[in-house]
Amino acid sequence: MQNKEDFALLHPLRVRWAECDAQGIVFNVNYFLFIDVAMTEWLRALGIMGSDTTEFFTVHAEADYRASAKFDDMLDIGVRCVSFGRSSMTLVAGIFRGDQLMTEGKMVYVHAHPKTQEPSPIPEDFIEKVLSFEKVAPTRA
Repeated sequence: MQNKEDFALLHPLRVRWAECDAQGIVFNVNYFLFIDVAMTEWLRALGIMGSDTTEFFTVHAEADYRASAKFDDMLDIGVRCVSFGRSSMTLVAGIFRGDQLMTEGKMVYVHAHPKTQEPSPIPEDFIEKVLSFEKVAPTRA
């Protein structure tokens, strides 16, 4: 279970009407969009944006839904790195309404060479930025 206090970054997001289904709750795939938005903000907080952006491709995504968010809810989306492999990193996410954990997510990304899109080792300077940013240090394989 994710703890809100473990995230160095919590991105605020208000649920828009278009993100809800006919039942008036957030449509399940939109939680992955929320996590992606927070991951972009996480990269920005690391100082990695624009032409500095490293190439990562999603290879695995999962979510556990604990409660439903609704239109106009104010959410905080936390994203943090929990582990590094040679060419991969695993991020976990927590989507909170106040202190209530609504959804937990896990995303695995593979670093790729920008031209060939083949897996390549994660640059050490990127890892160092993450290690100095996170409240809970990621493990390294």
